[in-house]
Amino acid sequence: MIDLRLLREDPDRVRASQRARGEDVGLVDALLSADERRRSSGVRFDELRSEQKSLGKLIPKASAEEKAELLKKAEQLKADVRTADAEQHEADEEARRLLLQLGNIVHPDVPVGGEEEFVVLETHGTIRDFAAEGFEPKDHLELGEALGAIDVERGAKVSGSRFYYLTGVGALLELALVNAAIAQATEAGFIPMLTPALVRPRAMEGTGFLGQAAENVYHLEKDDFYLVGTSEVPLAAYHMDEIIEADKLPLRYAGFSPCFRREAGTYGKDTRGIFRVHQFDKVEMFSYIDPSDAQAEHQRLLDWEKQWLTALGLPFQVIDVATGDLGASASRKFDCEAWIPTQGKYRELTSASNCDGFQARRLSVRMRDGKQIKPLATLNGTLCAVPRTIVALLENHQQADGSVWVPEVLRPYLGGREVLEPIAK
Repeated sequence: MIDLRLLREDPDRVRASQRARGEDVGLVDALLSADERRRSSGVRFDELRSEQKSLGKLIPKASAEEKAELLKKAEQLKADVRTADAEQHEADEEARRLLLQLGNIVHPDVPVGGEEEFVVLETHGTIRDFAAEGFEPKDHLELGEALGAIDVERGAKVSGSRFYYLTGVGALLELALVNAAIAQATEAGFIPMLTPALVRPRAMEGTGFLGQAAENVYHLEKDDFYLVGTSEVPLAAYHMDEIIEADKLPLRYAGFSPCFRREAGTYGKDTRGIFRVHQFDKVEMFSYIDPSDAQAEHQRLLDWEKQWLTALGLPFQVIDVATGDLGASASRKFDCEAWIPTQGKYRELTSASNCDGFQARRLSVRMRDGKQIKPLATLNGTLCAVPRTIVALLENHQQADGSVWVPEVLRPYLGGREVLEPIAK
């Protein structure tokens, strides 16, 4: 959540942020009103309690005649205190409810607009000219089936649409990607983590996934657990309700977990193959850091993602995501989009988000710097979303005979294979 002091001191900045996101600007005024009621009811409660305590000291010393009057007044004060306490609690709940609906304050350099209004910051690698090489590229599903690596028909039979099996070399390719990604992250100083896939409501709400993103979240109502869509959720909640000493920062974790997403609102979109699915595995980087170093850490996360995609030999572009596509928690987000030959366009493979103190306030994760205790900053960056990375690898590294070249970074985890060969039918 945002800092309430910022809301009180500069509400126009918050209104501008809401407007840029395409969210309800009226929420800002509703929250200001609720905050004022919360504070005034708190003052009223404190005044009445003080008066009640003072009266309590007078009663034992009063004469019989005065005592009767004071007792009558004490009864009324007792009722007034209860009423003021209820009003304070109600106003506090209303202010918190509204505060949780506000997205993070957008960084001033973020391009304003919807999903397609992003700005391309960098382009890396060379897009292959398959026509010049003398063959038409196949899509990842055709390649994956020929390699004995992907089985979507049985995935649909067992679990429904947007589910799949990775088989044979496909399963080995996932394990190679995960091991190579974890190796890079560990070398960069991240602590490897295997995280829970089920979390309590507070963890999901605290990371900002029960607002605009709620439609894509799986909820187990009987147990009141949520299936995570990213290990960002359990990693952000790992230090929930803790105070971290400043000299322990930064804390960096690389989480590996299954991820579950409903993909609501994407009917008919990316239905072929394994690009957009309900369940997948992912390696996620997560940083707890001093807020003064958050922007620099954001760039570091992006640099690690670029290092990874370059090692995989993928052509990609880096975009500055527009305000309407940020998600509630991020103040700024950079995506790396890999070129997908059969689609003739770049598609998102990784993202790096700076959440400033937004998640830390919601989860009560703070840092102690000398005598000062304050919210720290959290950032997250996808290193390897496995299915999409497999899509990009198969399509970009395919050969005319249907085989697929293996990047050097993956070979140690694939028994030294330099090429994945189609299986004999």
